[in-house]
Amino acid sequence: MNFAASAGKPSDGSGTPLKAVQIDGQVVMKIVKHCSEHSPSLVTGQLLGLDIGATLEVTDCFPFPSAPVGPAADEEVDPDAGADYQLEMMRCLREINADNNTVGWYQSTYLGSYYTEELIETFLAYQENIKRCVCIVYDPSRSAKQGVFSLKALRLTDKFYDIHKKGEFTFEKIADKSLSWSEIVTETPVTITNSALAAAVFGELTVETQRDEQTGLTKGDLDRLDMSAAPFLERSLEFLSECMDDLASEQQKVAFYQRNLARHTLQQTQWLQKRKTENASRKAAGQEPLPEDDESNTKNVTEPSRLEGFLIANQVNQYVEQIQEFGQASLQKLYLVSGAQGVDNIAPATPE
Repeated sequence: MNFAASAGKPSDGSGTPLKAVQIDGQVVMKIVKHCSEHSPSLVTGQLLGLDIGATLEVTDCFPFPSAPVGPAADEEVDPDAGADYQLEMMRCLREINADNNTVGWYQSTYLGSYYTEELIETFLAYQENIKRCVCIVYDPSRSAKQGVFSLKALRLTDKFYDIHKKGEFTFEKIADKSLSWSEIVTETPVTITNSALAAAVFGELTVETQRDEQTGLTKGDLDRLDMSAAPFLERSLEFLSECMDDLASEQQKVAFYQRNLARHTLQQTQWLQKRKTENASRKAAGQEPLPEDDESNTKNVTEPSRLEGFLIANQVNQYVEQIQEFGQASLQKLYLVSGAQGVDNIAPATPE
């Protein structure tokens, strides 16, 4: 049972392009709480809201049931239980007059590892009925260790969706459409809004925080000066190395396919030339020519999927951007601390 098909409303996808995703502050807090409590396990949930003009408003959300662990993991799980739970939640929200229009889903990730085939398959399932759906990706590991609020809104590009929907995701069609690996998923700007009552509460909390800061440094100030960079960089470089190995494997598959295709084409050309020569001799002898279609050579070489390679390239780019961003912040903190301590050079001393 496809929940997106049962909960979503058909849309022609025409009109103003989606330019921004507006999320209610309470929804952000729900997403952060759900993802952080289950970290490093990956969780997901439903996004509810309104699709208005160029802005997609996310006004509510609810989590999906997590997979059972321990002894309960061995029990047989009803494949429709998740969809039934989601439909029941939608019915309950409708009864209390809350927004119950599905606009996408959210999911957690670990160090930005979200470019997977499951992400693309979920997008395709949702976009059958919800043309402008989004996926909110939150990384609790980066938020906890770096102080970076890693929240992104992702969408499939129209070019990739049209090619994949028509079943034309082949080498030839990709070249004709000039589809690049960076044109599969696009990031949409996110804005967070709060009600007037929430803004008043935040104002009071800000005044109390400013009063506390007058007495000295707060814990948040000390956290920003954390100089530990090895754990994050080590894990990011490990993931990047694994992705590079996977990318090299995909390139080998493509090279193997191209060699087989060239060999197969050469064999077909040689066979056809030989058959034409034989038919010319038969015509000269007054015999019927043989057919020039060889059934044994009609089987084409299987073309490997380019989607996996494109996703790996996106993931490599994500890791590189994370490492670059974190490296710049770490160097800035090192220069700041070295200047406060009167150190002119932050490079480690080399043994003589």
